[in-house]
Amino acid sequence: MNLLQAIILGIVQGLTEFIPISSTGHLILVGKLMGVDHQLTPEQLTAFIAVIQLGTLAAVMIYFLPDIIRITLGFISGNLAMLKGQGDARTSNDARLGWLIIIGSLPIATVGLAAKKIIEGSLTKNLYVIGTSLIVWALLLLVAEIVGSRRKKMEDLGVKDALIVGFAQVFALIPGSSRSGTTITGALFSGITRDVAARFSFLLSIPAIAASGLLELKQALEFLPGIGTMNLIAATLVSAVVGYASIAFLLYYLRRHSTYIFIGYRLVVGGIILALVFAQVVKPN
Repeated sequence: MNLLQAIILGIVQGLTEFIPISSTGHLILVGKLMGVDHQLTPEQLTAFIAVIQLGTLAAVMIYFLPDIIRITLGFISGNLAMLKGQGDARTSNDARLGWLIIIGSLPIATVGLAAKKIIEGSLTKNLYVIGTSLIVWALLLLVAEIVGSRRKKMEDLGVKDALIVGFAQVFALIPGSSRSGTTITGALFSGITRDVAARFSFLLSIPAIAASGLLELKQALEFLPGIGTMNLIAATLVSAVVGYASIAFLLYYLRRHSTYIFIGYRLVVGGIILALVFAQVVKPN
């Protein structure tokens, strides 16, 4: 893999990690179209993706740093006050949001560990699965747009909302589904406004991306030699910068618009992927 290919994959990772169009699907497809799958072993490609994921993790943590600090401090002080009998952590918005993030993270933590071998198998790079998932979740997002009430703000969220979004995040383990796509879909079904759905989705993604990224990186370290240090550094930095811009764009966009443009995009890309596979232009695995 050369430097240009690494930068392109970094851009793809940054663009697609937070916009609801599937980062895994685009990385695998673009990698195949550039011939990267012939230059790197499957283990090396997985290792490369694990490293550049840290760039998008940095992006979301930097963008939401004030929120992370406020929620963390509110969570600690609110629960300490409750233990001392001086208040109820549920009455503090920041402490409550901290608990909702923890509760919403439990489903993917449980299923992710239980289905670890399946997740790491050939399924994650199968274009049949990716193309189908892109289309299925586009249709689910369409239904959520139509039936969702979009009334709930961040202060209105409860345990039920956190669990609905949390269980929706589990489906992000299926390649092509998209973490932000599944969680925003779940949030819209729960009656949450679009911009709050995206914001809560991003906050909920931090523990999941950090845990999965660091775990994958630990297991992938032995496969990093041969990829190129400069390739890794450039792709990670690019994914961080582009990822930060993607977060800002999506939050701004969803305050004013629906998700229909992403629904249409997913349907088109999913159809193209399946057509390319059926036409034997690219191999499914």
